[in-house]
Amino acid sequence: MKCEIVHEFPAPPVEAAWRDFLSRLEFPSHYCAPEYFLEPFWTGKRPFSILAIEDDLVAGVLTGIHDGESVVCGLQSRPQIAVDQNSDTDAALEALAQGLFKEAERAKLLTVYTWPSLELPPFAARGFRRRQLEGNVVLDLTRGADVLFQQFSKDRRRNIRFAEKHGVTVRLAIGKEDILGAYDVYLAWRKTERKKVKWEQHAFQTFEDAQRRANNRSLFLAEQSGKIIAINTFRFYPGGLFESAGNSSLDEFLHLKPNDLLQWRGIEWACSQGLRRHSLGGAHQFLTRFGGTVVPVIRYRLDRTLLSKHDLQDKVMDTARKMFRQLPPAAQEKVRRALRKEQH
Repeated sequence: MKCEIVHEFPAPPVEAAWRDFLSRLEFPSHYCAPEYFLEPFWTGKRPFSILAIEDDLVAGVLTGIHDGESVVCGLQSRPQIAVDQNSDTDAALEALAQGLFKEAERAKLLTVYTWPSLELPPFAARGFRRRQLEGNVVLDLTRGADVLFQQFSKDRRRNIRFAEKHGVTVRLAIGKEDILGAYDVYLAWRKTERKKVKWEQHAFQTFEDAQRRANNRSLFLAEQSGKIIAINTFRFYPGGLFESAGNSSLDEFLHLKPNDLLQWRGIEWACSQGLRRHSLGGAHQFLTRFGGTVVPVIRYRLDRTLLSKHDLQDKVMDTARKMFRQLPPAAQEKVRRALRKEQH
């Protein structure tokens, strides 16, 4: 089996073989599709895809970003690797590993995220360290919206009804005016004092270009008395995986529970579209109350920096967490308060 490295939207023969591969997957995802190269977020970041090919058939795909001395395939909330389980999985993974090393060249840090159902022995054999991360809440959308609603926690169902009772409505964005309103919420959310926002701010043009890709993305707006008070973006591949891709909300309207209703309306819509699984993008308490199963994400990482500084940082943080867990509850709370103050 050979590997082919792609750096732009593929030519028709490769695109056709790639889409045929996706049709053989149980839960194809958007970032494992050719449309990955049409995303507006990768400017200056050298997106790439590695295809494992045998007899003109694609058997595996791995997408990522080559950004300076770092090559990253996915995030801890978003694996970007898939293999046709009816193919020779070991051979496909070997081809993907070979392709990644060709793409990475002398990059100092190589990272690949995957699901537990697809372990990566060829990567481990090349020195990648395996680490299990918390993962995502995943819902089985084939069960239907009504069944899923009944599996929400009691307070989640109550919050959804509360939002509806107090005039919160949710709809899909339909034009530039809606996108402008959503962007205003996004900008306000980035300034919130409730949390520290890590991700870079997107320019309006990038935000708009992403939201207009309706074949793979849906933007839901929560409104109250005609005012947009919260937004939720979902990413999807038709017939496959539905993913929570971004949420923003106005602090002064959080008491109306718009985010509970946004997620629920997204789930209803995904079920109506025949999507099969929903990855909520994390496993914190707000998300676990939607039911489903917490599925870990596995990180494989090769640290080629001097003294393996990233692996060393992991060891230091692991030791700190272990020591923290051994503190009395009162002392733990003092540490949490100090960290919250530092973030603000």
